[in-house]
Amino acid sequence: MTETTSCILQGPGTTYRAARGTELRARSWRTEGLLRMFENVLEVGENPDELIVYASLGKAARSWEQAHAIAQQLLTMPESQTLVLQSGAAIGLVDTGAASPIVLSAVNNTVGRWSTPERFYERAAAGQTMWGGLTAGAWQYIGRQGVLQGTYELLGTIARSDLGAEPGAEAAAVAGRWLLTSGLGGMGSSQPISAAMLGLTSLTVEIDPAKLARLQAAGGLDLVTDDLDEALAEIERVTSAGRGPDAGSDGPVVAVGLVGNAAEVFTEINRRGLTPDIVTDQTAAHDARYGYVPQSFSLEQWREERESDPVRVEQAARASMAAQVEAMLAMAERGSVVFENGNNLRVQAVEHLGEAAAERVNRIPGFMEAYLRPLFARGIGPFRWVCLSGDVADQEVMDDLAARLFPDRPEVASWISLARKHVPQQGLPARSCWIGHGERSRLAVEANKLVADGTLSAPVLFSRDHLDSAGMTHPRIGTEGMRDGSDGVSDFPLLDAMLLAATGADLVAIHSGGGGYSGWMQSAGVSIVADGREETAVRLRRCLDADSGLGVMRHATAGYDEAHAAIERGGETGDANFPWFHDTRATSAGTSTADTSN
Repeated sequence: MTETTSCILQGPGTTYRAARGTELRARSWRTEGLLRMFENVLEVGENPDELIVYASLGKAARSWEQAHAIAQQLLTMPESQTLVLQSGAAIGLVDTGAASPIVLSAVNNTVGRWSTPERFYERAAAGQTMWGGLTAGAWQYIGRQGVLQGTYELLGTIARSDLGAEPGAEAAAVAGRWLLTSGLGGMGSSQPISAAMLGLTSLTVEIDPAKLARLQAAGGLDLVTDDLDEALAEIERVTSAGRGPDAGSDGPVVAVGLVGNAAEVFTEINRRGLTPDIVTDQTAAHDARYGYVPQSFSLEQWREERESDPVRVEQAARASMAAQVEAMLAMAERGSVVFENGNNLRVQAVEHLGEAAAERVNRIPGFMEAYLRPLFARGIGPFRWVCLSGDVADQEVMDDLAARLFPDRPEVASWISLARKHVPQQGLPARSCWIGHGERSRLAVEANKLVADGTLSAPVLFSRDHLDSAGMTHPRIGTEGMRDGSDGVSDFPLLDAMLLAATGADLVAIHSGGGGYSGWMQSAGVSIVADGREETAVRLRRCLDADSGLGVMRHATAGYDEAHAAIERGGETGDANFPWFHDTRATSAGTSTADTSN
């Protein structure tokens, strides 16, 4: 029997499961695909009854009333109209034509003097706004896999840059070493899996036993304990074996989860004089009210007092974050590789310690500036696809396609092989894969052909994380330390969204920060469905090349040689060419800045 409704229309208090199969409920696969993604973020989300997908506050819609309205419109609207969403609420339908976006969404975009956590909390409590996270409110979140390869690439880069690994030999460099981190939320839960894929032992601190149990059940943790001594003994047992004279690159690895408070455990490990090889954190530290449990607070006390006495909770959380950062700095002094993993931990610590401490705290580098920017400069970042059929056989077809399509970049096939083995299924079958300018459109167009000829049983939706080459500005995450000083300039994500709409993406979203990220970020997101039609192939190529191409231009304009080289060779595929007019190298030499050779 064909489904005609959506689990969203039955919520809250229902079983959230994205529709599967090859039958349409909506009037086109473009609208059906977006509806299934809306359902999917609730299926894999942290607290779907509250519409919360991840990061404590990242929501899929402003309220259940609005979630119902959005789902109903996606079921009934034609593809010649565009559904307009304002901070998670359905505003209206506009006749825009069949090649225009199905959904245009803007979430919590406020002028500078309004962009404060206090005003956000007030407006959110009044039902006037929400925080969409990066991919929650744009229905692009695919569970922990969305950041899993990013964490894997990050740790691999550290193995090469700090631990002396040759490319392809990262496992040998991390054998017998260990990672100390914290946070097992929707994104943080990728950390022990990514580390194990690389061959790195890990200890992850998490205060919520339910999150530890959930990841252990999914196969992401080997041992869960509330005893620090037991955890450290297991770390020592495994790393000692990995350092032995007979150890190889495929030596023993263990992922240990410790029930505990991050600030307390980090402080105690530092007090004992231990020096983990790599140290970071992926708690929801960006939000001092809802994202970080202070020292000495129980979970129950924290949940109660963040509503009854939020100022006290925020002050205590920032003091605890400062203590955690102090421990990280001390471990760095002893030789640990320490970095912030994109959660504003350093900002919160400085808020507590005062601006005089900023220079010292910021000796901890951000992950993008320190390690991943050369990839972003080439337009390489966290691309993803979702098999809307729900059939794992379609995922196998897509994995095979991605693995063979880019022979000049064998790391793509290597990642696909690892992901097939290590990445647990969550929600609709999906894959995250770091591919770049020209590669994204090539993969999508080839997939469109496989939908058309029936090799794929149903369409495939393509998307990416908002933290991408052109898609985000955040001066403490994706754009920290830009060479041209453009760390806080939000022009490029706004231009990106306009280009995505102009080239016919199915969903285009513009998000700004909420909670502790208020005033810190601007991002743009994109989703587009490969439904097998010839006209779709045109939109796929235009949209995805515009998106990654703008990222390359952004980094070329900022002075990154990797971006200049990508322009000169036509992207990663050699045929993704575009004119570029802002070569500051030429300007400084007194020559013309117009380069239309591509």
